[in-house]
Amino acid sequence: MRRWLVGLLVVGLLGGLIAVAAIASLLGVVGSGDFMFGAPCGSVLASTDPHELPPVAVRVSDLDPEQRAIAELIIAIGKQRGLPPRAWQIAIQAGMTESRLHNLHYGDRDSLGIFQMRPSQGWGTVAQVTDPVYEINKFYDVLLRVPGWETQRPGDTAQDIERSAFPLRYHQWEPLAVNVISTVGGDVTQYVRASCTTPLPAPSELAGRAIEFALGEVGKPYVWGATGPNAYDCSGLMLRAYQAAGITLPRVARQQYWAGAQLPVRQAQPGDLLFWGYDTSNPDSIHHVAMYLGNGRMVEAANQTVPLRQRAVSFNEPELMPLAVRPGVPVSRA
Repeated sequence: MRRWLVGLLVVGLLGGLIAVAAIASLLGVVGSGDFMFGAPCGSVLASTDPHELPPVAVRVSDLDPEQRAIAELIIAIGKQRGLPPRAWQIAIQAGMTESRLHNLHYGDRDSLGIFQMRPSQGWGTVAQVTDPVYEINKFYDVLLRVPGWETQRPGDTAQDIERSAFPLRYHQWEPLAVNVISTVGGDVTQYVRASCTTPLPAPSELAGRAIEFALGEVGKPYVWGATGPNAYDCSGLMLRAYQAAGITLPRVARQQYWAGAQLPVRQAQPGDLLFWGYDTSNPDSIHHVAMYLGNGRMVEAANQTVPLRQRAVSFNEPELMPLAVRPGVPVSRA
C-alpha cells in the first residue's frame, strides 16, 4: 500500500510542472498492450565487459507502481528540459543502482532518495533530496556538468555523478533502462539531435558464424528444453548458435527479444532473430524464435513433429512480431 501511495504522490508532483492533459501527451498512452518498440537514437546498450556484473533480467512489466512512476517522471522531466534519451537512460540506471527507483528515506550515512543524495555533501536539504521533482532536476543539473556525458557510456556518467566505490555496477541496468525508454518514452523525435542519424550496424562476421552453426544442426530432433548438442528447442538453438559466435544470449525466447538491437522485421538481415507471439503488441506473449537467413529463408527448431529445418518465411505470417533483433551490436550511438 505504501508504494502505491508513493507512486501516486510522485505522479501527482508532476502536476505543478505541466497540466494533466500535457502529461498524457508527454508520456504517451501506456497500457498492458501498448509498447513503443525499439531504442531511440541517443540511448545506448553497450557490449558488456566480462569483468562487469552481468545484466539484470528485469523487464519493464516487473517494475512495481512506484518504480514505474519514478521512471516515467525521469523521462517527463528530461523531455521538459529538452534533454536527449541518453540523459534519461543515465538517470534510470543511476536510480536503479542506488535505490531500485524507490524514493528512500534512509541510506548509507545521510544518503536519501532516488539517487541517494547526501545533504551533508551539498545536494540539498532533507526535504529537497526526498522530493522526486527536485531530485531528478538536481541529478540532471549535475549531469550537464559532466564532460563528455553525451558520448561516453551511460553507466560511466552515472559513476561520475554518484562517485560510487563500485563503479561498474551501473552498467548492469543498461538493458532495463533502454527498454523503459522504448516502452514508456513515447515519441522522442524532438528530443534527439538532428545529427543523430547513425544507422544500425550491419550484421557482423559473428552473425555468419551463428548461421553456420545453426545450419550445421539442421536435421537434429526438436526436444522442448534442450540446448544441444543432440537436440534443441527453438531458443536453445539460438543460444548455442550465438554462443559459437562468442555472443551470450539469455535462455528463453522472451528474454532473447531484449538481447540486442531491435529493428523493423522487414529490415531483417542474415543472422537476425525473428519472434512469434500470441499477441504481437505484447513481447510477454512470445512463444517462438528463429534465425533469418536472408532471401525469405530462416532456420528453426519448430516443434516435436519436425526436425530442425530451413524453411521459407513471410513477413506477413500470423503472430510474427513487428521487430527483429540483432544480437551483439549496440542499440544506437549518438
